[in-house]
Amino acid sequence: MKIGIVSKLFMLTTLLGMLILATIFIGLTMFFKQYYANQKVSDIKTSIQSFEKEYLKAEEDGSIIQKLEQDFYQENTTWITTLDSVGNIKYANDFSIEVHLISSGNKDFSNRVIKIPLYSLIGLEDIERLKFNLEQGSLIMIDGIEEGDTVIPVILTRENGQFTLENKLLSDKLYGKKATIEPSLKDSLPIYFRGQIKKLHLPLGSVSSNIYSNRILIERIKQFQVNLLLNENYNSESEMTDYKENDINYKIFIKPIKDTTGETIYIFAMTSLQPVDEAVQMLKGYYVYLILFVLLLVVLASFYYSKKIAKPLLQINDMTSKIANLDFSEKIPIVSKDEIGTLSHNINTLSATLNKHIDQLQQDIEKEKRLEHTRKEFISGVSHELKTPLSIMKSCISILEDGVAGHKKDYYFKAMSKEVDKMDMLIVDMLELAKFESGTYKMKMDVFYIDQIIECLCEQLAIDIKNKHLHVHKQLSTSKVVANQHRIEQVMTNFITNAIRYTPENARIIISTIEENECVKVCVENKGAHIKQEHLGKIWDRFYRGDMSRQRSKGGTGLGLAISKNILELHGVRYGVLNTEDGVMFFFYLNKEV
Repeated sequence: MKIGIVSKLFMLTTLLGMLILATIFIGLTMFFKQYYANQKVSDIKTSIQSFEKEYLKAEEDGSIIQKLEQDFYQENTTWITTLDSVGNIKYANDFSIEVHLISSGNKDFSNRVIKIPLYSLIGLEDIERLKFNLEQGSLIMIDGIEEGDTVIPVILTRENGQFTLENKLLSDKLYGKKATIEPSLKDSLPIYFRGQIKKLHLPLGSVSSNIYSNRILIERIKQFQVNLLLNENYNSESEMTDYKENDINYKIFIKPIKDTTGETIYIFAMTSLQPVDEAVQMLKGYYVYLILFVLLLVVLASFYYSKKIAKPLLQINDMTSKIANLDFSEKIPIVSKDEIGTLSHNINTLSATLNKHIDQLQQDIEKEKRLEHTRKEFISGVSHELKTPLSIMKSCISILEDGVAGHKKDYYFKAMSKEVDKMDMLIVDMLELAKFESGTYKMKMDVFYIDQIIECLCEQLAIDIKNKHLHVHKQLSTSKVVANQHRIEQVMTNFITNAIRYTPENARIIISTIEENECVKVCVENKGAHIKQEHLGKIWDRFYRGDMSRQRSKGGTGLGLAISKNILELHGVRYGVLNTEDGVMFFFYLNKEV
């Protein structure tokens, strides 16, 4: 089944559009998320390195470090903080309580004032509801872990037992579900404190902009603290982990560094990959509209192709089909300045060239046919014309050989001589006509007065005119013409000779020249019998004998008018013959000198 170019272009455009759409969809759903994650991880790692340098320059200045953390969040949309060697948030004094220890199992902690971070025990969103239980002067019991000179609180209880705060992750690890101590924590036995609350510190500003409000971040810090306490070699190198909660993916970065005192601290950062997930989900819904838009665009593009590309190609196809059938009558109407325009121009040129050469070939064939026909006629005419004098000469020779009528010997010799002269004249005329009809003869133009030529010819033919008692009337104007003088003399001689030959005795011959615009009309009219109408167009043919005016008995070779016709056609002028009221007139035109 043949498929049209418009259909092919439509299918190609549709497939291309859908391929582009599918590539974008696959790229966004399968690769873009990974690309986004990798790019964000790389950017955050670079930012953490910058943060580390600025942190070490701050020299434990809490206000500067908090400003660095805020700037980091603004630039990277990533929470960042620093943890001490046991996993507590450094500079967490703005969300803590000051407790004066009254008694303890450890004498080193008795009668000391310690700060207990609250973020590991209670959420910032709940503190407003429960802070009356942490009023100044309240007595509390503290269960915790001793790490060097640091106390890590696990459970905080009001002395009356009506209020309890607990670090659930650490509590489960410390006591387990059966109230047994985890083996990994046996070196850090729990200690118990009793103290009095001296002051409660709560963060200022919006809850949503505070690090303590990020429950997931705080939970990850608490989990890191548990892992740190369980693994003594945990701080050996940086790590990056994935975490997922509520179908949201997070990246967690932990980098241990040495502070100015040589203590190991941890840079803890967490970023959400939720924005790209939301964007991909939105794009999946948007693809329905995008597909409809692409399909509409494909239809419009197909119409454009059919108009701008397919239509010219179809025109070229129709044109080449016509050329194949030798029809060169039309041209491709395309003028665009591109490859199609160039192709159309080349096809038009090819069509014109083929048409020209085919026309020339047809003309050559027609010319060859005419030449063949002329050749046959010529041979037939020559054979006929030569047959009569040869027959006469043969008869004379036979008579002379037999010795019959010996007293007429001179008569027969004169008769043969006359026939030889006629044959010579015929051959000369034949050669002359052949030269003109060859197509290679070039006329050399002269400038002369036509009236002077006519006067001269009349003087040369005066004896023939006088012998027939003819009256020649000349109506000549002094006109200078441009032509081949010798050949025009030949034409005029033929016309005047014919007029003398076919004019009755004592009749008139009228020779005239008439100026018409830029031409001169030359006329030779003789009084006498008319030429039949059906013969007027044929008397210019060689050896034509349809009219009595051209019978052999009148003399001549039968080639004079054919030679005159070729001479006038080589001059490119009009000529003709017509019957007048009481005779026949031959005429031709010559160009006047400008």
